[in-house]
Order: sequence, then C-alpha cells, then structure tokens
Amino acid sequence: MHYILTRKTMSFENYDPCFPDQPVVDQYLPVWANLPSFRSKPAFIWAEDGSSGSLKCSTLTYERLNNSAHSISSQLLLSFQRGDTLVILCSPGLELVEILFGCQRAGLMGVPIIPPNPSFSNDDHHHLIRVLSQTGPKAAIADRSYIEKVHQYIRLSSSPKNPLSNILRNLTWIPMENLVEMKVTSNKRLYSSYPGCKPDNVYLVQYTSGATGIPKPVLVTAGAAAHNVRLARKSYDLHPNSVITSWLPQYHDCGLMFLLLTIVSGATCVLTSPNAFINRPRIWLELITKFKATCTPVPSFTLPLVVKRGHVFDKSRVSINLATMKNLIIINEPIYHKAIKQFVEVFSPFGLNPSSISPSYGLAENCTFVSTAWTSKVQGNNFPIHNKLLPSARLNYDDIDHNEDQINIAIVNEETSELVEDGIEGEIWIASSPSNASGYLSHPSLTQEVFQSRLRGSFSHERFIRTGDRGIIKGAERFLFVTGRCSDVIKHENGVETHAHYLETAAYESCPRFLRGGCVAAFEINNTTTIVAEMQKRNENDESMLRKICEGIRKNVMKEHDDIQVENVVLVKSGSIPKTTSGKIQRWLAKDTFLNGNMDVVKEMKFDKEDDHSLKKNFGQNMMKNDQSERRKMILYSNL
Repeated sequence: MHYILTRKTMSFENYDPCFPDQPVVDQYLPVWANLPSFRSKPAFIWAEDGSSGSLKCSTLTYERLNNSAHSISSQLLLSFQRGDTLVILCSPGLELVEILFGCQRAGLMGVPIIPPNPSFSNDDHHHLIRVLSQTGPKAAIADRSYIEKVHQYIRLSSSPKNPLSNILRNLTWIPMENLVEMKVTSNKRLYSSYPGCKPDNVYLVQYTSGATGIPKPVLVTAGAAAHNVRLARKSYDLHPNSVITSWLPQYHDCGLMFLLLTIVSGATCVLTSPNAFINRPRIWLELITKFKATCTPVPSFTLPLVVKRGHVFDKSRVSINLATMKNLIIINEPIYHKAIKQFVEVFSPFGLNPSSISPSYGLAENCTFVSTAWTSKVQGNNFPIHNKLLPSARLNYDDIDHNEDQINIAIVNEETSELVEDGIEGEIWIASSPSNASGYLSHPSLTQEVFQSRLRGSFSHERFIRTGDRGIIKGAERFLFVTGRCSDVIKHENGVETHAHYLETAAYESCPRFLRGGCVAAFEINNTTTIVAEMQKRNENDESMLRKICEGIRKNVMKEHDDIQVENVVLVKSGSIPKTTSGKIQRWLAKDTFLNGNMDVVKEMKFDKEDDHSLKKNFGQNMMKNDQSERRKMILYSNL
C-alpha cells in the first residue's frame, strides 16, 4: 500500500519546504496517528525466526505507538519528575521502541544500554557500573525476567566488598511489561501544548562506541536529534513510502537514529536483533525481500560476512530479491572498494542496483549522521577510489538547496589546528550546527577540547567538533575519504605512518581459510609492530601449520607495505579480540589485554630485523624476476 501525502499531512511535514517541521521527533507521532491513512500503518515490525523455519512477525502501528507513548509517559510521571534520568536495560524489540518514545514524551532523560548478562559472570558488567555511576539514574527499566535474575544475584552477592551488588540494590527497578501492558486512555486530539521534551532539553545520554577508548557519555538534546534525522531523511530521500530494515543495536548510534528517522519520514521500519543476524546472516536478505525494503543501514563488515555465510543459493528457503533497494547505507569506516565490488557482483543477479550503495559517515558527538557520498541527484554514483577506499561524503554540490543543508566538514592538521589543503590527510573536524550534541556528561574540560575547537589563523569565531578521525578530500566534487582513526595510526622507526586497518586487511588476506575475517588487530608496542589474529576453530594444535600462518601473515603484510617491519605475530583463539557493539575492533583494548597477558594465545612468533631485510631482499629478487618475465612476454607478443 502506498501512502499519499494530502494537504493536511503537508501542513505538518515539510516534504513541501513551505511547511515547518516538528521541533521534537516525538511530536511527529500524534501528527501521523491522527491521519486516517496512517493510523493503522505499521511504524515498526519486529521479525525473528519462528520454530517452523518461517519468519515470525509482530507489528506496532503509528496509532498504537502514539497511544503507548502517552500511556507510558503518564505512568512514569506518577513517580518521577521531568528531567530525571532512567537507565533502559530492555531486550531488543518493539517494547524497547515504546519505552524510548514514552520517556521522551514524559520529558525524562533516557540512557539505553545493552543489558549485560544478569549473572554478571562474564566480566561484561563494567560498562553498567560506569553508566550507573556517571548518570546517577532514579530507576532502571528492564524485562521482568531480567529483574528477577538481578535480584537473585543481589541475594547471592551480598558482600559489602561487591560494588555492583550495592549499586543494584539501591536502584529502583521497573518491569517493562508493567509500563507496556497497562494502558492509560489517550486524548485523540492533537495536543495544544506538547507535554514532552522541549528542543533544548537533554533527552538522551548516548555513549560513544568505545572504539578508541573508554565509552564516553554524550548529551543529546531533543532538538539536535530531530535536526539530525531530518538532515538524514533529506540526504537519503526518505518518505512515507520508504521501507527500512535494520538489525543494528537499538540502544545508540545508527540503530537508535533509524528509529527516529523512521518516525520523521513517516516510513515503516522492519527490525530484528543483532544476534538473529549474526546467527543467520541470510535473515537480513530475507527481510529485504519479504518487505520490499528500500533502505538498510549496515556496518561495512556485513557485506563480506553475507557473501561468505549468506547461503544466497539455499533453495530450501525463500528466493532473494533486492530489486527494491534504493539506499544500502554502509557505515563504520574504513569502507573498502573491494568488499563493495564483491558484494555487488554476487548480488546484482538478485536485483541489487549498484547505484544503491550509500557510503556514509557519522559519530555520536553529532547525534549520529554527518554525511553520505550518495545523492539522488546523480545517476550511477560511480565513486572514486583512494588507497582502496570509497568516499563517505560529497562536499561540493551544484544544487544550492542541497548545499545549505549539509554539515560543514574541514580537514585540519591535528597538531597545529590549521586548515590543510585538499589532497592532504588530516583530522576531520565538523562545524558547529544544530545537529551537534551538547558535550560529555560531567567532563567539562574534555567537552571544551572536543566540542569547542577553533581553527588557528582563522578570523572566524566558528566552533568545530574534533572527531579523532583522519580523512582526506579529493577531486572537483570534493569527496571525503575517512582513512582511519588518529589514535590507531602506527608510526614506524623510519618515520612512515600506516593506518592499522591496512595491516589487518593484508594479514587476513594472507590466510582467509584459517583466520577470522574482521578479527585482526594491529598496534604498536615500543616502536615495534604487533599483529594479533583470531583463528577459526580448527587447526589450533598443528604447530607446523601455525608457524606457516604466522610467517604468511608477516610476509603478506610486508609485501603490501614494503616500507614497514613486522616484529611480532600472535594467533589467538576465536573471540579473543575485543569489539564494540557495532563490530569495530577496539585496538586500544586489544593492546592492553595482550600486554596484561589476558589473550588466549595459540601461537606467538617474534621476528628480528635481519629476518625483515632477508624477506625484503627476496621480495626484490622476485619482483625483478617477474619484471624480466613480463618483458620477455612483451617481446614475444610484439613478434607475433
């Protein structure tokens, strides 16, 4: 069913630029819910694998979500004051969506995080302690069964030396089911005065991913979030006929942003859990096929994973059809051209249009969305390539209206804070805009340093956010390539700098049969380069094989990067290398874990510089032989 925008709809929504947008995302809900054509329209659909092998789905309509937000906010305000903080520890699902919008409607500050195992035996509770200590919540909302297990843990861990037990005991716990199941009668008319968060109210504490350091609490106002998703809506050309599908975590970053983006666009979003995707990557393809999805955001590691484990030719399941896809949004830098090309080659026969590929860039400090290289104004979107990477932004548009809506991006020398010319790599800075977050909770000096930076030598008073990411702008269209992270650059003794991900990619490609893709970490220890790679669950006891794998990793890395040396190669068991919830390698934590002897090491090999010189000499001789062979071929062909 297609939804047609009437004049009544347009008086609330600026698909026609003459009409104003809503200042807060939640204010779109009563607008859509009171339109006859939208009341029964699904806002969100939850899909999961059923016991019979088919997909099991449940639906949350616009009218039901609006009523639920009103009901939940009314219940919460019986016990809490506007501005109070609540930690949200709900499982992924439609109920979590209802809780998030209910908190915004109540004017409360929500802190959604992935709930750790309630037995707290996996050593994964440190982030929870950090969140509870930093945000000082009045209560926590969680599944009823989760709360029961927490209370059981408290009873069994009553020692005064257990800080977690004491914190959990002093926290008020609210069963999510009580809020969702109890219905409070909703006023069907549009509010004359919106009762929820005002644009300048902080409604969300969004933690950074932890890719480059301990996760930091970012303060997001309701107005900044609304501006950010409106910008994303226009950039991706989303509208009420758009169908989004996402398996990303719903707690922060892109997964949370797309919940808001769905409502602002009046679209439908089909959700499933990250675990459902990891366990069976094909479910993502099936959801696109079944619901004729037009937009989907995925981390860059998704594409090679689906090519490898997607079982696209499985005839026992529904056939795959990706012809409806308009925006295959690739997030998580770096975005390798080779992985995109391989995915397109595999799935073009299944209807995938190459022009749907939408490389994008974002970060928590800017709510989430910053830019995309995709544009509906250009047919084909044949992106240039820089050092094997695709761009994440197109900064030069002929369309004046499009230009006005873009966030200003600058490349800056990270040491001098001076603007650099196009074609020179530097740190990515994002200019002040209504999409900016307000800073870090209880970190005033860090907020000043990151959110209030100024260009040296500039007479402008414009402020910038320092992203901590490296990038370079190239070409007449000024494409931005995100090349890596400042903190992950490896500096070698000869003065050469290398982004860690290039070494990791070369290491994996040396032996993909035995190494886990996306599970390699490269870092510097005392001016030496160490590469740690996870083994697949086989051949871990074959000493001869392990030695060959280590030597192969070093050889391929130095072949790809002949100006560096690799002194240490470490093979570890599957699951040893730490990652963020969105799949980014935490190199800083991997290095710390390795140095503390907490890696589950299978094999470690150290190499000295004499080995490096010998290896490079062999490379040189082999290259000379190859050159001579090529010259002989050219002479032979010229004589034919």
